[in-house]
Amino acid sequence: MGEKVLVTGGAGFIGSALCEHLGGLGYEIHVLDNLSFGRRHLAPVPDERFHKVDIRDSAEVMRVFSEVRPMWTLHLAAIHFIPYCNANPVEATEINILGTINVLDACMACGTCERVFVASTAAVYPIADGAMDEEHNSGPMDIYGVTKLATEKLASEFHLRSGINTIVGRFFNAFGPNETNPHLIPEIQQQLLSGARTLKLGNLDPKRDFIHTQDMSRAIEALLTKVEVGYDTFNIGRGIEYSVREIVEAFERQLGEGITIEVDPSRVRKVERMHLLANVDKLKQATGWEPRWGIDEGVATLLKERIEL
Repeated sequence: MGEKVLVTGGAGFIGSALCEHLGGLGYEIHVLDNLSFGRRHLAPVPDERFHKVDIRDSAEVMRVFSEVRPMWTLHLAAIHFIPYCNANPVEATEINILGTINVLDACMACGTCERVFVASTAAVYPIADGAMDEEHNSGPMDIYGVTKLATEKLASEFHLRSGINTIVGRFFNAFGPNETNPHLIPEIQQQLLSGARTLKLGNLDPKRDFIHTQDMSRAIEALLTKVEVGYDTFNIGRGIEYSVREIVEAFERQLGEGITIEVDPSRVRKVERMHLLANVDKLKQATGWEPRWGIDEGVATLLKERIEL
């Protein structure tokens, strides 16, 4: 059995992909998740390594860490669907900030944790054109980004307090199987798989940097195994941006059918940034990582998957 790795949020979209990847490399994966957004069947671990715990419950979090005694902790548990966070700011703050404090305190108390990865987001950046590197000024424009910028500050303070190697990964727009929130690509996927060829969507012109969850998992593994730092921050994106219209065109190519777009006013975000693009030079130079999944390859697999949002 390999070294123990504890993944918070391991029953969620990105977390489940990460667990599968690391488990395939021989690590003994443990998952801590309260299943508020994640799903038990997505966490690829046996029941004895699945811990149904809310990260807001500090005593239970501490208990799990003291029992598992992980070598690595990967903290992905959070509320990250921006409209939900904006509508529920207190809950988002409690989970994303207070929950992170509980996880980091448990990492320090268990005495075995050698490395910690903390998931952040590109939403910490302000509205800007062009690719943003890690030195770009922060300027979140929604509750989610605010809570995640606080998470980064907590991770930095945790490293100073504990001396444990800590890496923050700023996730750009993930796509792939097992999505658990109604983001753009799974929304398109769900409508198409239900037989629709006229899509009801919101804002059509904003461009985003979409990275496949398998590529994200490989990037996180590379950061944990190849980067010898006390504390550092890395963008995790692909370095290419696509508009909503271009994503729909990728689905058209894979379907071999035309798709019509109809703007649904209820889906339009009143405040929306036009660009969100990662400069991933730092990640590539530090690890040698390169993305393997393009939009078309990923879309082709999604059209074969049934989803339940």
